[in-house]
Parts: sequence; structure tokens; C-alpha cells
Amino acid sequence: MAKNYYDILGINKSASKEEIKKAFHKLAHKYHPDKKGGDETKFKEVNEAYQTLFNDGKRQQYDTFGSAGPGAGFGGANEAGFDFSGFQNGNGQGFEFDFGDIFSQFFGGAQGGGGRGRAKRGRDISVDIQISFADAVFGITREMLINKVGVCDVCAGKGAKPGSKTKTCATCNGKGQVHETRQSFLGTFSTARECPKCNGRGEVPEEVCHTCNGVGVIKKSQSIKVVIPPGIDNGEMIRLSNQGEAVTGGVSGDLYVRLHVEPSKIFKREGVNLIMELLVKLSDAILGADYEVQTLDGKLKVKIPAGISYGELLRVREKGIPGKTGRRGDLLLRVVIKTPTKISKKAREAIERLKEEGI
Repeated sequence: MAKNYYDILGINKSASKEEIKKAFHKLAHKYHPDKKGGDETKFKEVNEAYQTLFNDGKRQQYDTFGSAGPGAGFGGANEAGFDFSGFQNGNGQGFEFDFGDIFSQFFGGAQGGGGRGRAKRGRDISVDIQISFADAVFGITREMLINKVGVCDVCAGKGAKPGSKTKTCATCNGKGQVHETRQSFLGTFSTARECPKCNGRGEVPEEVCHTCNGVGVIKKSQSIKVVIPPGIDNGEMIRLSNQGEAVTGGVSGDLYVRLHVEPSKIFKREGVNLIMELLVKLSDAILGADYEVQTLDGKLKVKIPAGISYGELLRVREKGIPGKTGRRGDLLLRVVIKTPTKISKKAREAIERLKEEGI
């Protein structure tokens, strides 16, 4: 049965791109195979759903044709989520064939350059970073050490000993592919596979790299810089292209960095605005005063107008969080009038006089 990408992401068919993105981030973090309790199968399924629905063209085709819509044919098989498991021969047995191979026969290897098929891609990986509230507001560059499969530093991913010459691969005769014959319900097809000896390169080194044993990739620790932009929020993810795991003869996957922002004891975030409480003495609330306030930008002087009420907001322009346009939000000071619990006899008499005047 064809996959329902909306159900996989747990969203409605009318979901916006932002809702699709949030659902993907949540599930990718939950199922990532590098995490304890992760599920590689579900992670790939979630990623497949996201890649389809987040792309406007692919989503339109998927919504139009579904799992077996008219006109989908071969061209839309992979993108529309078609399920070809129902094709069977007369004995009820499913044929084992690859539609990618049929595409290459009909369309001259359109899946990749030089007819060698689509490039292999390494695994995506994810890491979690905790930053302070101030760093989330102003942004910061963090450097972290990650253990992953990366390109061999000695041979630069070529698999050859430095200075070693290459020779034509004897397995594929330099073509990068090996051919085999397959039987399908459409007839007999000659299909091409990537050569397992040279990984599609067509050449092999005369002497292999002793560091990676000719593979070109190796498990290692790598220092990576992450530029965290100003105004990032808790739970957001930063994608670093080609910083995931490397793969022999292919391109590296991506690195996803999930941000955990430490909550502030003083400030509360509401969009691009910051809210904080400002304790004001009763006499200052009545008569007005100047207060010095400690903000993320340092100390600021704030004028308390006479007769201010409990809960009123004082706005300090552009002392909040940077928005996408570059302009900062505002700092909102919520006035909390501090009522004294103990007062002197003289103060009581003054308050009694105010009471008599109806204040």
C-alpha cells in the first residue's frame, strides 16, 4: 500500500510549509539512528515524506496523482510515492526488477551524469547544543568535536596512497558499471550497477591508502564550527550541508544541529519582544521616578511616569530580539508595584491624610 506522507508527519493535508518543517524537525530528532532508541527505518520514512511535501512541485504532483493517479506513469513513480509491489506474473510471484534500471534503458541514464546513476549519499547526523539565553538573542559561533565517518585526510577520499598512480579497473573495464541481465514482466533487460571494485570511478589505485585501506573514508573526530544566528529560538535546528557522514564514491550527508536555549530567570520571550518585571516602590508609582534597569544590553535608565498602575507596560524600543529583517523587537517592562509590609508611624499618618483626600 502506498505511503501517506501526511500521516507519516502527523499533519493535515492543508498544512503550511512551516508546519511541515516543524513536524519534520520533531520526528527527525526523535527517530535519528544516532540517538538512543532511534529508528533508522522511520527516520528515512520521515525524511522521504518531508522531501516530497516541502517541495511545492513534488507536493502538487503527490496531491494530484496520489498512489496510482492517471498520468503519473514512470516519470512520477518515485516522487508520487507509487507502490509497484502489486505487479505479479501469472503464478502470483512478484518480479524482482528496479524501475531505476528501466529509466536508464528508456531515457539514456538520466539519473546522473555520464550514465553512472545517481550519486551515493552519506548518512545525515544530528547533534544537540545548549546555549545561554543571551547567546540565543545575539548569536554566537560554537565549535564542537564530532565522531563520524569522514573523508580520509591522507588520500583525500581517493583511496590511493599519496603519489600512487591509478589503473583501469579490471572488473568494469573502466566503465564504472557492471551489467547484468534481468527478467521482468516487460521482458528481458540489461541493467547496470555500480562497480563494487572501483565504486563507479572506473579506476583503482596501484597502491591503496594504508590509513583507510583504499576505502576513502574513515571513522574519525572532526572539529566543526556552527554559526548560530541572532534570534534563534529553543528547539530550532540548523542544517549544515555536506557535514554529515561521508560515503565511498559519493557525497556526504548533512548535519542537523538542534538548539536548546537555557531559560532566563529575568526575561520571557514573546516573538521578537522580551518581557521583564520591574519592581516599583509605591511612592515612585504615585510621584514618578527614574529607575536603572539591567538589560541584555547593559544598564538603562527608565522613566517611571507619575500615577502608573500595577501591570502597565513600559516599552523600550529595539532592545528585544533580532528579527528576520534585522530589526530588533522591543523590551517590555511590566510594572509591579511593591507594597510595603511595615511602615513607620509618620508614614501611616501621611497615608491616612491621602485616604482622607480620596487617593
